[in-house]
Order: sequence, then C-alpha cells, then structure tokens
Amino acid sequence: MDIVEKVLGNRAETVWAERLKDAVTDELELSQWDAQKNRLRKETAGGRSVAVALERGAFLRDGDILYWDGEKRLAVVCRIRLCPVMAVDTAGLEALPREEALSAAVHLGHALGNQHWPAVVKKSVVYVPMTADSRVMEAVMDTHAVPGVTFSFLSGEDVRDRLRPEEARLLFGGAEDREHGHRHDHHHA
Repeated sequence: MDIVEKVLGNRAETVWAERLKDAVTDELELSQWDAQKNRLRKETAGGRSVAVALERGAFLRDGDILYWDGEKRLAVVCRIRLCPVMAVDTAGLEALPREEALSAAVHLGHALGNQHWPAVVKKSVVYVPMTADSRVMEAVMDTHAVPGVTFSFLSGEDVRDRLRPEEARLLFGGAEDREHGHRHDHHHA
C-alpha cells in the first residue's frame, strides 16, 4: 500500500505536464465529497492500494500527483468527478410584477434553504450541487412550483467553467480548483 502524506504537484503544472507525457498514469478516482477528506483509503483504476493521510485542512484537487516513480515512469494521479448540478433559472421572475417576483424569490430561497442545499447565484441562475437523486430534487422543485422559475440538470464540469474559483469552491467544496490557491511540495525524482 502506498501512503500519501503530501501532494507532489499537479498535472496542470508545466513541469508535471512534461514529465507525464511519456509516463504511465494510474488514476485514483474520487467523488468531490471524498476529495475533501484528508484521510482515506482507496484503490486506483490499476488496482494499486493508496492510503491518503494529508495534514489537517488539506484536500485533494483534480490532477494532483500522489505518487511518482521516476525510474518506472509511473504516476498516480487524482481524478475528481464533480457531481451534477441543478441549474435554477430565475430569469422569468423579471416578467412578474415586483411584489410577485419578490415573493417568488423568497419562496425559492425558502425551498432551497429548507433542504440545506448549498447554492451559488450567477446572474439569473442559481446553481445547486446534486446532493440527492435528481428525482428527489425535481420533486422538491415541482412541489414548490415557483412561478417564473425553471430548472435543469447539468454536469459539474460544465458548471465549473461558468464560475469564478471562489464560487466553484462554494459549490464543489474545493474539488474543482486545479491550480488556484494551493501549494505543492515539489519532489523531483
């Protein structure tokens, strides 16, 4: 079993992108929720056992290099799968009379907040990570049927590209941020 106590770098960094060009990469696939843990045990796609034991407050990001064997040209790379997102479009509220639109917005906020769903508002769209099955989330939205509001489901990767890094962190808990705001200890093998 490989024990990972520090992230070596990230495949988005030039030095690692070059190093990985002709290397064999074995992916440790994690959900965005697992990526927020600083301690976990998982198996890579290639069957390698990995125990992650990062310092408190540290978490993994997509593309992080967890293991590197320069002689064998082998790397274990973290691959984070972002959860789908419900996109709630509130643009229809603009067509309603002011008082009705305000009431509908408060009703929507109550419906989302009552479920304890995190949300990020970008222009007229409220993005909510899917913390429940889509049928459950759809049922909640249909039950509340807020006038002027529609919703759809999108991939987390599509939504991430629409958000600033700090908004993406709020929505995905840090799992999406490939190269912003974290330091790596670089070990050159």
